[in-house]
Amino acid sequence: MDNRAGEMQVLVEVVDRGSFSAAGRALRLSPSGVSKIVSRIEARLGVRLLLRSTRALMLTTEGEAYVARARAILTEIEAAERQVAAGAAALPSGRLRISSLVAFGELYLVPLIPEFLARYPQVQLDLSLTDSVIDLLGERTDLALRTGNLRDSSLKARRIFDSFRVIVASPDYLARHGVPETPEDLDRHNGLLFNFRRTLDDWPFRDPATGAVYTRTVHGNFEGNSGAVVRRLALAGLGLARIGRFHVQKDIEAGRLVPVLEAFNPREVEQISAVYVGHAHLDARIRAFIDFLVERIDA
Repeated sequence: MDNRAGEMQVLVEVVDRGSFSAAGRALRLSPSGVSKIVSRIEARLGVRLLLRSTRALMLTTEGEAYVARARAILTEIEAAERQVAAGAAALPSGRLRISSLVAFGELYLVPLIPEFLARYPQVQLDLSLTDSVIDLLGERTDLALRTGNLRDSSLKARRIFDSFRVIVASPDYLARHGVPETPEDLDRHNGLLFNFRRTLDDWPFRDPATGAVYTRTVHGNFEGNSGAVVRRLALAGLGLARIGRFHVQKDIEAGRLVPVLEAFNPREVEQISAVYVGHAHLDARIRAFIDFLVERIDA
C-alpha cells in the first residue's frame, strides 16, 4: 500500500528532531525502521536527501526542497481532516437520497418534508417512492424505508414504528355485498390481492375461542404489487383488501374504509424500519433524518 504521507511525516520528524533515534521515539519506531523509510524515499526519488555523520544530519539541496513540499502536504492533510470533522459536527448538510414504500412516502414522509427542510436547510432531499427492494449501494441511496426483516448483513436498520395488517373495504362495497362475519364468509367476497408472493392469497386468522391461527385462501379478480394501488382499489369499492394498517389508518379514521373481521385478526406485527449501509460513523444528515422520523411519526 502506498503510504507516502506517512513516509513524509517520518522524514520531517527526523529533520525536526535531529536524529533517527529521536524521530523513532516520537513515532514509536525503531531507529533502524526510521532509517529504512528514509532510504526507501531516497531510492524511489533517485537522490540523496540527508547527509549522515556520526554527530549530525544535514539536508541536501534536494532534501530541503522535498521537506518543504512535504510540510505543505502534511499541513493540507491536517486542514482537510479538520474541515471534514468540523462539518460532521455542524448542522447536517449535503444531498440525502431516500427510497421509501409508496404508501409510507405519500402518507407520512411527504407531509413532513417541509418541516424537515426548514429544520435542516442545508440538506438537499432526493426522494424516490417504490415498493421494490432496491440495492442501496448500487442505487447510491443513503436510506430506505422498508417493512420486514433484513436479508443483507451489510445493512443496519432502526425501527420507526410497528404496524399490523387489517382487512378493509369501502362502505359502498359493504353496502352492496354485506359485511363478512366470519372468515368463511370470504368465499362470497372479492379479494384484492398481492402478486409478489403467492402465500399472501392465504390470509391468516385467529380463532377467538381457542387462539389457534389458521389460514384461508382468498380469491379475487385483481392482483397488484403495490400497497398504494391495492388501497386505491379498496377505496373505489372493488373488494376486500388485507393490507398494512399504516397504508389505511387515515382512511379508517375518516370513514373511507371500514375494518372487518377484527375479532379474527391475528395482529401479526409488521415493522417499518429505516435501513442504511452500516458504517462506524453515520453521516449527520442520515442520522438527523432518522431521528426526525422517530420523533415525528406516532403511528
